[in-house]
Amino acid sequence: MKDAIGVIGGMGPLASQLFYKMITEHTAAECDQDHVPLLILSDVTMPDRTGAILDGKYDAPYNRLMEDAKFLEKYGCTAVVVTCNTAHFFMDMIEHELRIPFISMIRESAKEVASLHPGSVVAVLATDGTVKAGLYQRALEAEDLIPWVPDADIQKEVMYQIYDRIKKGLPCDKASWQKIEDACLEAGCSRVLLACTELSVIKNDEKLSDWYIDPMEILAKRVIEFSGKKYQ
Repeated sequence: MKDAIGVIGGMGPLASQLFYKMITEHTAAECDQDHVPLLILSDVTMPDRTGAILDGKYDAPYNRLMEDAKFLEKYGCTAVVVTCNTAHFFMDMIEHELRIPFISMIRESAKEVASLHPGSVVAVLATDGTVKAGLYQRALEAEDLIPWVPDADIQKEVMYQIYDRIKKGLPCDKASWQKIEDACLEAGCSRVLLACTELSVIKNDEKLSDWYIDPMEILAKRVIEFSGKKYQ
């Protein structure tokens, strides 16, 4: 497939489906051929990324992501993206071994927030693995933003939404989400980054306000622009 963007997805499937929908709906197109060519690899058997980071056992997800990225590279993709924030911990190790660019959802999101809200306090709602690895904290600080991460009790609510609700095909627990939102407000956050693609599903399903910034939406925009298409 000529000039395709390679997408490593399946982490989880609902998020990958939403990403494809975002790209399709936001590409200015009058016919099929005007859309972005994508080669989507839904690797649902990918080992758990958060568990690997917390346990310090990186080999399984690292090797699988390397295999997937090389597969997409081999089949002519012009760039690769990953629809999982936590997986970026491993992709940061892998990208220098690829011959095609890796478009980082995390770096692009930090740049976008900095352009809209310079110097602001930004909440990071993410998996324990993403938080522990400091992926968004470092990216935000590099853009002169102030990251805020939840305390242990609120972080449990975030993990509950990700693993016990969305990954199990269940809707957002609204009472739990209200606790999360209240904590972000009390911390004085100007914006909230939904730094896990399962949380992107919640934003879409619950029609959350623009106070919540979805990194997957930002990545979709970058993919459209990288492909030489117009974002609408």
